[in-house]
Amino acid sequence: MKRILVTGAAGQIGSELIPALRERFGDDAVVASDIRVPRDAAARDGSFEHVDCTHIREIDHAVRHHRIGTIYHLAALLSAVAEERPRVAWDVNMGGLYRVLEVARQHGCAVFFPSSIGAFGPTTPPVDTPQVTIQRPTTIYGITKVSGELLCDYYHARFGLDTRGLRLPGLISHTALPGGGTTDYAVEIFHHAIRYDRYTCFLRADTRLDMMYMADATRAMIEVMEADPARLADRNAYNLTAMSFAPAQLAEAIRAERPHFEIDYDVDPVRQAIADSWPQHIDDRAAREQWDWSPRYDLERMTREMLTALSAKARDRT
Repeated sequence: MKRILVTGAAGQIGSELIPALRERFGDDAVVASDIRVPRDAAARDGSFEHVDCTHIREIDHAVRHHRIGTIYHLAALLSAVAEERPRVAWDVNMGGLYRVLEVARQHGCAVFFPSSIGAFGPTTPPVDTPQVTIQRPTTIYGITKVSGELLCDYYHARFGLDTRGLRLPGLISHTALPGGGTTDYAVEIFHHAIRYDRYTCFLRADTRLDMMYMADATRAMIEVMEADPARLADRNAYNLTAMSFAPAQLAEAIRAERPHFEIDYDVDPVRQAIADSWPQHIDDRAAREQWDWSPRYDLERMTREMLTALSAKARDRT
């Protein structure tokens, strides 16, 4: 039986994608890997391999040893962290992807690559951003995402490798802590709402960005890899979204559940500049038409579920 390898298992996406994959395909079918042991118990249960994606031998060993047929390559530095360490970001984000694609080519694996709305830039149309449009990002993170999209396209066209990917929006999860992204405020705000009933946001109140609840995102990753390849005209970089809001709107949604919640703002110029270079709302019709994408969570449903889950965790700690 061919198995699934997930790199970057200890990160925000991996901590929820791995349980979703194991629920769908079985515990034995999914191998988690990272350069550090995941803190999340769900990611530790089952097979785990230490894999540094900048070392091709470690990737190759994991693929051969576990008879891997599909790789979800999540290992990467996120936007804000990448700006602080651009050389490392290039080595990890691009070097890691290249090595994964090379191993996949040699062993006939399918590869999922998560791109991002960070692959767009200030000259991209900011509203209803088309599937195919100008991409001139101004961050090293965005540059690695555009380059990754092109590299995956190349490996598919040149070698026939089954590469697929999504341009993910900001992801909101109650399972994993923020990992250094520009949209982290949309996760932090819920933790602060539960603990303090207030939050100081590092983006302006009117900074509108695409977002998605993690349950929708993990489902989308699985669905695109299961889609009929004959329908996948775009294949490696599908625009994907579920909701679009600004910090002030998210605060209002929280206040509907917790009337005493308050928000103020202390803008981080670095992360604000990154956010200002990204679209406010993207057009994801290609994903809807080519593999029947449809989100299940809107702002209100996501807010209620986040607050309920984090409140339960807070009670368990006391």
